Amino acid sequence: MLVFILRRLLQAGVVMLSVAFIAFSLFQFVGDPVANMLGQDATPEQRDQLRRDLGLDRSFVVQFGSFLGNAAQGEFGLSLRQGRKVSTLIAEAFPATIELALMAAVIAVGVGIPLGVYAALRRGRFFAQLVMALSLVGVSLPTFLIGILLIMVFAVNLQWLPSNGRHEVLSLGFWTTSFHSWTSFKYLILPALTLSLFQLTLIMRLVRSEMLEVLRTDYIKFARARGLSERVVHFRHALRNTLVPVITITGLQLGSLIAFAIITETVFQWPGMGLLFIQAVQNADIPVMAAYLCLISLIFVTINLVVDLLYFAVDPRLRVHSTGH
Repeated sequence: MLVFILRRLLQAGVVMLSVAFIAFSLFQFVGDPVANMLGQDATPEQRDQLRRDLGLDRSFVVQFGSFLGNAAQGEFGLSLRQGRKVSTLIAEAFPATIELALMAAVIAVGVGIPLGVYAALRRGRFFAQLVMALSLVGVSLPTFLIGILLIMVFAVNLQWLPSNGRHEVLSLGFWTTSFHSWTSFKYLILPALTLSLFQLTLIMRLVRSEMLEVLRTDYIKFARARGLSERVVHFRHALRNTLVPVITITGLQLGSLIAFAIITETVFQWPGMGLLFIQAVQNADIPVMAAYLCLISLIFVTINLVVDLLYFAVDPRLRVHSTGH
């Protein structure tokens, strides 16, 4: 187990080092930060002084080493667009994105797994076939179109839910949340539904296919031959083994929810990291872009490590295999 964790940590370190190099390369090949900060009217002396202040007159290796050291401390310099520390901007936007992603994940897992199990166990029923047919909509429609349709129905026509922004939040130290009141929570519902729909249908279809595959295996037939009830066979044996690939997909999709919430946050003007990144791209704000890449990569690497560890808790065969080596 320890060797497995150390191997995964080493792989994670290599991945993060590669991403940091790509992020740092943005400073070298995407625009000139000095020109962006001083404008076209600056004198050569002012440009040279700013280059020395920013450390741009040093070698590539020295600059990259300095970048790694600052990144390890969560520092990525100043935003070229706002003139504020990037770490401060990320800290302000991070709670909104995490709150949105976690809400979407709860919806996707809480609805997707039960519907997938139902569609597998009742695959000949009308409702099960209807669920599978509707799942094609969630897989096929692009996220921005789903968001626009939800806004049209629930915000414009029915006027049940707000269509954009984040209402007043409750500050809990460095964290902010919308869960303190129903009025604030309503602003989260439509973005979370939009972000969760694709993952919900993906999880549902995966659970159904894996459940059907597991139900055909010999050990399920043996469990039934022993006289175990269908409830025990389905939920203690079949579902447990079905969850192994589901954990993988769900873990990776949680990272995807955070990384690719850009479209949803743009449609609903949700003030998270995705909207911050879009604004950074539009203004060539390289420090914000670099910080976003590094943070998202760290989240993906962490989730992958957690998913790998969960394998040992869910599938005893992996523990036996690991012990045997």
